[in-house]
Amino acid sequence: MDKRLAKRHQRQVDRAKERVNLSEPDLRTPEQIKAAREASRPSGGRGIGAVTSGPAPSFRNSRPPVAGGAAKTDA
Repeated sequence: MDKRLAKRHQRQVDRAKERVNLSEPDLRTPEQIKAAREASRPSGGRGIGAVTSGPAPSFRNSRPPVAGGAAKTDA
């Protein structure tokens, strides 16, 4: 049984070695990297100096307003 487990483990190791992806080095210059970061940065207002009023209110758990909630009485 130990021999069978060793063979199975070796097959798993061999398959894992086949799936390894080696990443390629980034050949861009530092100026090109900075330009790419600036281009990918969002143009909207969530920057460092942006003033926000806080998180947007969540309406997911709130109850809808009830129409005619109070019982009407004849006076």
